[in-house]
Amino acid sequence: MRIILTRTSFHPIVQFRPRIAVLTLLLHADLHAPEHIGIRSLLLGGGQVLWVGSERPSLDAAIPHEVIDLAGARVIPGLIDGHAHLTGGGGEAGFATRVSPVPVEVFTAAGITTVIGVLGTDTVGRDAASLVATARALEEDGIQAYCHTGGYSVPPTTLTGSVRGDIVHIDRMIGVGEVAISDHRSSQPTLDEILRLASDAHVAGLIAGKAGILHLHVGDGPRGLSLIRSALDQTELPARVFNPTHVNRRRALFDEACELAKLGVTIDVTAFPVAAGEDAYSAEDALERYLDADLPRERITISSDGGGCLPVHDCQGQVESYGTAHPTSLSETLARLLGRGRSLAEVLPAFTSNVATLLRLPHVGHLAVGATADLVVLDSDGGPESVMARGAWHVRNRVQLRSARIPAWTSAPPASLPQE
Repeated sequence: MRIILTRTSFHPIVQFRPRIAVLTLLLHADLHAPEHIGIRSLLLGGGQVLWVGSERPSLDAAIPHEVIDLAGARVIPGLIDGHAHLTGGGGEAGFATRVSPVPVEVFTAAGITTVIGVLGTDTVGRDAASLVATARALEEDGIQAYCHTGGYSVPPTTLTGSVRGDIVHIDRMIGVGEVAISDHRSSQPTLDEILRLASDAHVAGLIAGKAGILHLHVGDGPRGLSLIRSALDQTELPARVFNPTHVNRRRALFDEACELAKLGVTIDVTAFPVAAGEDAYSAEDALERYLDADLPRERITISSDGGGCLPVHDCQGQVESYGTAHPTSLSETLARLLGRGRSLAEVLPAFTSNVATLLRLPHVGHLAVGATADLVVLDSDGGPESVMARGAWHVRNRVQLRSARIPAWTSAPPASLPQE
C-alpha cells in the first residue's frame, strides 16, 4: 500500500493498485495479423507487441499487469486511414460551411489508430502549419498521425518553401497531396507540373526514408487518370510514387484505375455513401470487384475522407448540397464486407498492411513482435468492440475511455477542464 497526492486534492488517497498496468496480456485472441494466425496470446508493453504465442506466459506477480481473456474474439491491427481532413474540410459554399477538426475519439471509435491528414480545396483559410499542429495534437492524444504537404492547388502550400524541404525536414509530413486533377476545383495542373511534384516527393522520400508519394485527388472530369498514364509512359519515375484517390467515384474511372494497378500504382478507394443507381461503386463493391479480377492485392487501399465535405455541384460548379464524410465509414465498410462472407484474410490488408507498405510505416498495419500495440477487438458483427492505440485502451467494450484533452464546445461551459 502506498500514499499518493493527486493534482486536484491535497487529501491523501490510499491506492492499492497502480493506475496503469505496465503490461497487458491478451488471452485466446483469434489473431489476424492481418493474415490469419489462429488462437494466440499477446503480451503488450511499452506501446509495443512484446510476445505472441500459443501458451500463456508466466508473469511475475510483482510486475503490474492486466490479463484479459478474449474468449476467441477476432483481433486485428488498428486500421490506417490514409486520407482524412484532420483540420476539417469544406468551405466551398462559404465560410460557414467549414467542417470542424476531427477529435481523436472519432477516429478510435472507428478502429482507426493511424491517420494521414490532407488539405483539400481550401489552402488559404487552412494551411500546412495548422495541419501539422493538428497531427501533433492527435499524437499527444494517443494515436499516430501524419500528413501530406500541399493540397488541391499547384503550386502547393508548404511550410519550408518547397515540397522537398517539407518532407525531409518536417517529421509529420510524408508526401504531397491531395493534389487535384480532372476536377473543376483544381489548378488545372499540366503534365510538367505533376512531374515536378512527383519527382520532388520521390527524391525527398529517398532522403528522409518516408513514403515520398504524390497523393492525387481525382475528380469527375473526363480526363480521368490520363496525367498519371502519361507520367508513366514518358518518365523514369516509379509507379508507386503516384497514388490516386476517390477512384470509385465513377465506374469507368475505377476500371481505368485497375489498369494502373497492374503497372504498379497503388489506388485508393473512398468509403463514401453511394446512392442506388449512381454511377459509382461503394467501397465494398469496388474492393470485391478488384479482388475478383485477380489484380495485385497489395495495390489497393481504402480510406474514409473523414472530416471532408461531400458536395454536390451543379453544371456551373456551384454547390447545390453537401454532407460530411465520417471516419466510421472505414470500419462500417469492413463490417459489410465480412457480412457478405468475405474473409478477413482477403479484405483486411486494404485497411492495414497495404496502407502501411505504401506509406513506409513498418511498425503499423500488422501485429507481430516489435510492432506498435495498435489493435482492434471485433464484435460478432465485425465492428470495433475494443480499440487499443500505442498500448493504451481508447475503447473498451464499446465504452470510450479516452478523448481529446480539450473538449468540443457546447452551449454550456464545462465544470472544469479535463485532468491529464
